[in-house]
Amino acid sequence: MSTTAFRPVAPNERIATLDVLRGLALLGILLMNMEAFSGPLDLSFTGIDPHWQGLDRWADAFVYVFVQGKFFTLFSLLFGAGFAVMAQRAEVAGREFTRFYLRRSLGLLGIGLAHALLLWSGDILVSYALLSFMLLAFREAPRGWLPALGVVAYLAAAVLVLLLGAMVMLLPGDAMAAQADAARSAIEAQRQVYGHGGYLQAVAQRLRDFGTALGGLLVVGPQVLGMFLIGAWFARSGAIARPGDYPRLFGWLRWAALPLGLAVMLLSAGWQPYLAPGRFDLGTAAVYALNALAGLLMCLGYLAWGVRWSHRLHWLAPAGRMALSNYLLQSVLCTLLFYGYGLGLFEQMGRAWQLLFAVVLFAAQVLGSHLWLKHFRFGPMEWLWRAFTYLQLPPLRRRAGGAP
Repeated sequence: MSTTAFRPVAPNERIATLDVLRGLALLGILLMNMEAFSGPLDLSFTGIDPHWQGLDRWADAFVYVFVQGKFFTLFSLLFGAGFAVMAQRAEVAGREFTRFYLRRSLGLLGIGLAHALLLWSGDILVSYALLSFMLLAFREAPRGWLPALGVVAYLAAAVLVLLLGAMVMLLPGDAMAAQADAARSAIEAQRQVYGHGGYLQAVAQRLRDFGTALGGLLVVGPQVLGMFLIGAWFARSGAIARPGDYPRLFGWLRWAALPLGLAVMLLSAGWQPYLAPGRFDLGTAAVYALNALAGLLMCLGYLAWGVRWSHRLHWLAPAGRMALSNYLLQSVLCTLLFYGYGLGLFEQMGRAWQLLFAVVLFAAQVLGSHLWLKHFRFGPMEWLWRAFTYLQLPPLRRRAGGAP
C-alpha cells in the first residue's frame, strides 16, 4: 500500500475546468437568489410574478426561464464531481477515504447550519451535507451505472410531486384554503421580520424557515442526489478533465439537450407563468415536474457549453476556487443591504436593478478572488473546511513571488 499522504489538493493539481464551471454556477445562483435576498423568501421562485411590469417583468421572466432551477443543479453536479475526484485521489494515495469524507461532510453541515440560522434562510449547504452522507454509499457503484441512477433519482422527485398533486386534489376545499392562508401568514412574517425587525428577530425567523426547508428535502433531496451521481460520472469517466474524448456526448448536450430543455421550460412558463404561494394542485404539480425536466436538460447543456468555452472563461476560475467563501459572502452583503438590521432596502429594489446589482457584485467577487489568490492558496472558508477535514492546518499564504 502506498504511503503517499492524503492531503488537501494543491492549486497546481486542480482540474481548471471544474473551477471555471463553479464560477459560472456561482453567478447563476446569485442571479437566482437575488429575489429571495431582497424580498420574502416564500415569494421567490414562484414563476413570473404578475406585479412586475415593463423591464422588471422581462427580468423576472429571464431568471425564471434561463436561471431558476438550472444553476443549483449545476452546482450539485459539480459537488458530486468533487466527491469523485477526492475519492480517486484517496485511492491513488492508498489511504482510507471514509473518515476524511465524513469529517468533510460534518464540516460542511456545521458551516451550513451557521449560514442558515445566522445569515440567510435560503441556504443549500445543509441539504448538500446531509445528502453527501448518502453519496458515500455509491462510491463503489459501477461507473456506467451512475448516469442512469442519477437520472432516475432526479426524476423521482418529479414523479413524487405529481403524486402529491393528485393526493391534494382529494382534500376538501377548506383544507386547501387553510394551506393558502398559512402560506400568506408565513410570507407576511418574513416581510415584517426581515424587512423591519432586528437581528435576533431575524435569527428566530430563520429557525422557523429552516424547519420548513428541511421538509422540502422530500422533493429537493432526490434532485440533488441525482445530480451528485451524474457529476460523479463526469469526474470518474474523465469527461470533465478530457472532454475531447467525448465529442458526441458534449455535442448532444449542447445542440439537443439544451434546446429541448428550453422548449420544455417555455411550454411550462406559457401554461402557468405564475405559481401562487400556497396553491398546490395537479396542474401546479405538472408545472413543477416540467420545470424539473427542463432544469436537468438545460443544466447539462450549460455544462457542455461551459466546458467548450472554459479556455475563454478562465477568468472565472478564481471565483470558482473560492466558491464557498463567495457564496457565504453574498449572503452577508445582501442581507446587510436589504434587511431591516442593515440598510433596510427590503422590497425596494426593482427586478431589473436586482439583476444589475447581482452582476456588479459578482464582478467584484471575481476581482476580489483574483487578488486574494495572488497572496493566499485558498479562500478563507475553504481553508477552514480543509483544516477540519484533514485535522491539520494547510499553509494559507503563498511563498514569496506568488509560488504555491
